[in-house]
Amino acid sequence: MSEAPQVRLGVNVLASGRHDAAWKTLPDAATLSTDIDAFIRIAQVAERGKIDALFLADGPGGLVSEAFHRPWRALDPLTLHAALSHATRHIGLVVTTSTLFGHPYTVARQLASLDHVSKGRAAWNIITSQAPVALAAYGIEHGFDQQARYQRATEFAEIVVQLWDSLPHRAVVADAARHVYVDRDSLRPIQYHGAHFRSAGALSTPVTPQGRPVIFQAGQSDDSKAFGARFADALFTGQRSIEKGRKFYADVKTLARGYGRNPDHLLVMPGLFPILGDTEAEAQRRKRELDERLDHDFLREELARHLALDPSDLPLDTKLPYDKIAQAESRVPIASRWHRQEILNEARANDWTVRQALVSNITGGHRVVVGAPEQVAADILHWVDTRAADGFNLNIDVQTSGLEDVVDHLIPVLQKAGRFRTEYTGTTLRDHLGLPQYVDPRESRYSRRQEEANHV
Repeated sequence: MSEAPQVRLGVNVLASGRHDAAWKTLPDAATLSTDIDAFIRIAQVAERGKIDALFLADGPGGLVSEAFHRPWRALDPLTLHAALSHATRHIGLVVTTSTLFGHPYTVARQLASLDHVSKGRAAWNIITSQAPVALAAYGIEHGFDQQARYQRATEFAEIVVQLWDSLPHRAVVADAARHVYVDRDSLRPIQYHGAHFRSAGALSTPVTPQGRPVIFQAGQSDDSKAFGARFADALFTGQRSIEKGRKFYADVKTLARGYGRNPDHLLVMPGLFPILGDTEAEAQRRKRELDERLDHDFLREELARHLALDPSDLPLDTKLPYDKIAQAESRVPIASRWHRQEILNEARANDWTVRQALVSNITGGHRVVVGAPEQVAADILHWVDTRAADGFNLNIDVQTSGLEDVVDHLIPVLQKAGRFRTEYTGTTLRDHLGLPQYVDPRESRYSRRQEEANHV
């Protein structure tokens, strides 16, 4: 009988926490978005729990709507993770950047640099989103259609991974006798001419401690799943029902196999929003007290936007108006369609009122589990053991108290079951995630030729 798989856990880092009212319970809320000490506290608590990685979500462009209602993601994720790399020793550092804007050479060098600075703990989370604030910030009048988005993303990713392989370790010879520091003949320069991006030459940063930084990718569409199955080591996703989780899991593992990959080396990590208490009643009370602090008018506007309705169509204590929702379906923005369907599926299944739909974290979009640590751990293991997930990216209600509950009460239950580490056993993020060190196949062939030559 095979050994039960280890659970993989990341933390989605927001300075105040994921709950939209979390900041209202915290001191010095006005400075939270840029307070490096707050982020260091979060990172160090997560590392105390032996968690795999810190995930910094981000979107290009100016202020998004949430910034007017809660602490937002103000700091550049790469700069922030560079600082956190020196406040921690083990935990992985996931940086989100876009493949639609900027140039892949910049991203390749930045992520390779972070992997060296952190001694092998860097990861790249690829996004293809194009919010209006991003288009405006980059001076782009019209966005890209679905086909163009993924063409650009594919070219961007191809250039990045080729550049990561372009300066092998063996090229840095530091040969004083020959007056040669980098051996030009050992480089693997790229020559890439795509429809959207071009790049030539070698990266100025050598191959990194992990061989390549880990690649994460998020999305739900068929194009996104195919892209992730080709390039990613792990997928962030948002299924809220276990049936959909199992289907997504099976689909992407099959796609990975079709690309000639070992499907075990493509991890599926849905978002999960645990709210913990010593008992289920205490956890429900914690959630209720936070929910009471929410700006329900703003949340109703957000829900109306996802449903292409007017907020006046959504009285708080009535059932959702499914007839109006159906009539408005053709007006729903493409970016909202998946989120809309998840909201409606769950609302129908639970017979929710508008108010109940609002407090189900519609702005975060991830599944909420409220209960005692044993209950939440059982839910996590059920998803992993029935092939709906390999682990989860955790959303914390309030920082750092909610994360401390995870570290001090939830993770020990998983550890007692033998399903989560009690100590870090490796030094890189690939080690934490159970992924192999990346080795350029061309370098493997070179090493074999050198070994054969040495025996002649």
